[in-house]
Amino acid sequence: YKRGLRNQHENTSLVRVQGVNEKKDTEFYMGKRVAFVYRASHKKPALMKRARKANKVRVIWGKVTRSHGNSGVVRVQFRKNLPGQAIGSSVRVMLYPSRV
Repeated sequence: YKRGLRNQHENTSLVRVQGVNEKKDTEFYMGKRVAFVYRASHKKPALMKRARKANKVRVIWGKVTRSHGNSGVVRVQFRKNLPGQAIGSSVRVMLYPSRV
């Protein structure tokens, strides 16, 4: 989480992208979407017509906002606060939206 001396912001996290080891390599990932996928204890009913059935899989979406340090770590801001179980777990970095 992003934090100061007294405050902690749970919707901003540091993410190490696989294969990125330098600050200049993080430029490609700026603005890309990040998904934290987890399984809930209860099924949520399908709200969309295209969804086939209710399932336990949930997603918290985020966006890469800036780099952090010189070793290829990026800062990701999520729409909702991340749970504590997200620390140390993996997230999925989507290759959209494209800036090319």
